[in-house]
Amino acid sequence: VLKIYKRQAVVSTQSTGRIIEPYSRVQIAHVAETINLPYDIVEKKLSQIILDKKFSGILDQGSGVLIVYDGSESDQTYTYALDTITHMGKVVDVLFKKAQKLS
Repeated sequence: VLKIYKRQAVVSTQSTGRIIEPYSRVQIAHVAETINLPYDIVEKKLSQIILDKKFSGILDQGSGVLIVYDGSESDQTYTYALDTITHMGKVVDVLFKKAQKLS
C-alpha cells in the first residue's frame, strides 16, 4: 500500500500544482480528496514542494490551509543591496585613485 502512495505522490506533484494554481488559499483536505491521497501524505508533499521552491507559500497547519503566494512578487531587496555594494565599491576605487593623484 505504501508503494502505491509513493508512486501516486510522485505523479501527484504535477497535478497538485494544477489544483492549487488558481487559488490563493486552498484547504489541504480538498487537495488530498482531489488527488485521492491521504491527508498526511499530501501535507508532507506540499511541505516538500514549498521547501524545494517549486512554488511560494506556507502551510497553516492549525487551520489546514495552504496559503499560496504570487510567485511574480519576489523580493528583490537582496539583489538591489548587492548591486548597491558593487557600485559603492567602484566609487571607492575611483576616489582612491583620484586621492593618490593628489598626493
